[in-house]
Amino acid sequence: MAITKEMIIGDVLDMYPETAPYFMAIGMHCLGCPHSRGESIEDACMVHGANVAELIDTLNEVIAKR
Repeated sequence: MAITKEMIIGDVLDMYPETAPYFMAIGMHCLGCPHSRGESIEDACMVHGANVAELIDTLNEVIAKR
């Protein structure tokens, strides 16, 4: 299943824990807090000033290597 910008970060982390370092790389250092786990990837990128398309591409490359 491909990761999309609409997906909730907590769901992605539950399915693909190996993606955590890539969220942390955009400034999401509190992945365990309820707010960060409950927001969409798109919302997190907007808040942290990250390029959502680049992050999605990276995350999908990571999970493709499973």
